[in-house]
Amino acid sequence: MSRAKDIIIRAISAKDANAVVRRMHYSRKVVPNSQLHFGVFLDGRLEGAMQFGPSMFKDSIRPLVSGTGWNGFIELNRMAFSGKLPRNSESRAMAVAFRLIRKHYSHIEWIVSFADGTQCGDGAIYRASGFVLTGIKKNSQMAVNAETGEVMHKIAAYHHGLEYAHSGWEKLAGFQFRYIYFINTEAKSRLTVPLLPFSKIGDMGMGMYKGKKIMRTKDQALEHPSSLDGEIPIRALRTINRDTSTEGTNDGTKAKS
Repeated sequence: MSRAKDIIIRAISAKDANAVVRRMHYSRKVVPNSQLHFGVFLDGRLEGAMQFGPSMFKDSIRPLVSGTGWNGFIELNRMAFSGKLPRNSESRAMAVAFRLIRKHYSHIEWIVSFADGTQCGDGAIYRASGFVLTGIKKNSQMAVNAETGEVMHKIAAYHHGLEYAHSGWEKLAGFQFRYIYFINTEAKSRLTVPLLPFSKIGDMGMGMYKGKKIMRTKDQALEHPSSLDGEIPIRALRTINRDTSTEGTNDGTKAKS
């Protein structure tokens, strides 16, 4: 029997969340502007983290849903889980985190996140957690430093003064997938781009799971697939009071600190 209901999700410090991401995320890199950090605990041990913050391309992302305020959406920047967490922990943890966001940050209507189909996966966990697919783009941002072998995003290259060099590096083969989760379900009616069927990923041979290219079957393209678990890799948010930001996943009650 899965122990996913035994996990506890609560707000943690940026320092602790960054340590988890550097140790467990496939990229080993954190997003510096992440502002909201949730820890995933099992048997009292921190075994995962989720980090949220403003999108780097806020001006282009916000119009995806018309009428969205400047602080009306947030990006799930990083999600890193250890192999010690039970099956279905990812979707369980996201569900709890989204409830906390809805409770404490009522101005946030939706969450955007991106699946890296060049190094990690095509977003199976997002599809299993109620996200909708709103964009598929051939990779043009992730490239390999020919001298060091390091994979770097175009934005990171810019901040390191390597933008010109990055333009000449070999781009990773694969796709980037954009997903949206609606905290406010009414906002879904204001989506300005088409909803893409999940089957498109398999139909076009773009499937990837844990860094390996795969062929998705029709069943695996369902809105809530049941057999695709695995690691995944606003304006300033007001501080969350620790006593009101912890939540157990057994029955929705608050967890003890």
